[in-house]
Amino acid sequence: MYRFLLSRQWVILTLVGLVLIPVMIKLGYWQLHRHEHKVAQNQLIASSLAARPVPVADLTAPGRDLPRREMWRTVTATGRYDTAHEVVVRQRTAADEQSIGYYVLTPLVLGDGDAVLVNRGWISAGDDLTKFPDVPAAPKGKVTVTGRMMADETTEASGIKDTKGLPARQVMLINSKEQAKRTGRPMLGGYIEQTAPEQPGGKPELVPEPDHDSIGPHMAYAIQWWLFAAAVPVGWVILVRRERRDRAAAAAAAAEKAGEAGEAGEAGEAGEAENTRDSADATA
Repeated sequence: MYRFLLSRQWVILTLVGLVLIPVMIKLGYWQLHRHEHKVAQNQLIASSLAARPVPVADLTAPGRDLPRREMWRTVTATGRYDTAHEVVVRQRTAADEQSIGYYVLTPLVLGDGDAVLVNRGWISAGDDLTKFPDVPAAPKGKVTVTGRMMADETTEASGIKDTKGLPARQVMLINSKEQAKRTGRPMLGGYIEQTAPEQPGGKPELVPEPDHDSIGPHMAYAIQWWLFAAAVPVGWVILVRRERRDRAAAAAAAAEKAGEAGEAGEAGEAGEAENTRDSADATA
């Protein structure tokens, strides 16, 4: 009755289904883990932003990698800007998430001689990407900066390629270790994403607070993948039953046709025999 399942077509179809089920289940768990990561990150951002400001030196030190638990913490730093070693970070978007430009990255030299990188904000790229842009001047004298503490950017973590051979004073990644080599000055690990004071004229444009409300569609995607996985065996059963029904119907139709052909044959033989007898009687 189900011998058709041993056919090549059905063996391949069954094997494909058996492969798809665990793959879809795994994809569902992958989306679930992304959902959980997003929720945990949102909670970390919210708690970090709500924490009281602390001096930057309380969270980091020269050459230190900023722990993830300290990301987005509000810090303060007091010092003087080293505009001679100011650089711009290429290919960064404005608050509208569409306009492409630069982040302005300026070392702030602290009272003990160490420095910390400050992302002073975003400026438009302008027309000539081969030249250092017209950057709004940093405040002179001693200043106190407030901002969010961020970890050094790397290609592995950000996906941004660290392109070499860029125009002078232009970089792709914000990385304190690289800037420490460039300036020859001890640099605190990570960098400050400035939130205060406001820039004169709003330039550079301060980087907006990270979104920590949306969780994305990952949970919906996870459920979809699991539903797809559950649909595979259900669909297989439906196809098997349909195939069995179609084959049974085809066999019944063939049998009925064969029966009709047999009856027609018997009727023909009977008629021929009767005609033969009639011929014989007429001859006699």
